Amino acid sequence: MPAAVPPLTYTGRFAPSPTGELHFGSLIAAVASYLQARAQGGRWLLRIEDIDPPREQACADRKIVETLAAYGFEWDGPVIYQSRRRERHEAVIQELLERDLAYRCSCTRRDLADCPRGPLGAIYPGTCRTGCQAGPAAIRVRTGDEPVEFTDRLQGRQLHRLQSESGDFVIRRRDGLIAYQLAVAVDDTDDRVTEVVRGIDLLASTPRQVYLQGLLGYARPGYAHIPVIESSEGQKLSKSTGARPIPADRPRLTLVAALKALQQRPEPGLESAELADIWAWATEHWCLDALAGIRNIALQHYCFD
Repeated sequence: MPAAVPPLTYTGRFAPSPTGELHFGSLIAAVASYLQARAQGGRWLLRIEDIDPPREQACADRKIVETLAAYGFEWDGPVIYQSRRRERHEAVIQELLERDLAYRCSCTRRDLADCPRGPLGAIYPGTCRTGCQAGPAAIRVRTGDEPVEFTDRLQGRQLHRLQSESGDFVIRRRDGLIAYQLAVAVDDTDDRVTEVVRGIDLLASTPRQVYLQGLLGYARPGYAHIPVIESSEGQKLSKSTGARPIPADRPRLTLVAALKALQQRPEPGLESAELADIWAWATEHWCLDALAGIRNIALQHYCFD
């Protein structure tokens, strides 16, 4: 008899882009994905998504890794750099082209300026589906209007029709860079990720990744999109809105503030405990479902200065 196939070990991941240092919003995503993995005795991977050099900051990847280590995160295996998987990504794009599931597109942003807008930006009208001009070209994947459906653990049932909501989307840019949607779909599969825990600001991207998984015959991970942290002005806390880096010299206080933001109700005085003891308490008491249905959290309620 053939040997039984062992069940997949729970595998989570944190996948920051090196466009700046970690801020409180990115810490929230790291803590949630980490505790979800550790509470189940699973693996947690650290993947630096460095596939967009024009947006990256020098040494940001090193600072991200150092900050996570200072906060007591322990990842399984070496740090993964997405840019080193270029050959794998290109092979998948070539497969999609050969199967006529993708095509070259020479349209520029100016060409698409007057297109209707959907939740993901301009809705591509299919201009190059039957061929395009010579010269620099992106690669787009063909979509249809069959519903892409999945259930997010925290945000519930999701249903999207890609062709009418975004149109055929880019998997390799005109400048030759691999697009985020393709890289994430491939890498989550290759890394054997079983559940993706990340911010709700990425929920709109998930249908395109699910669609690619289906085209390529990949297993679909579970999804849980946690609330985003918002400033007092109601803006999502992000590098683009000037979010400050989290302090490297006060990890205990900041980590407990993150647990409060994640609705975990840490016991009084926990911020005075050793860092390892804070993580032990958080792992034992972790409850992801405390975030169910919550879409945003106001930063001012969780001050850590």
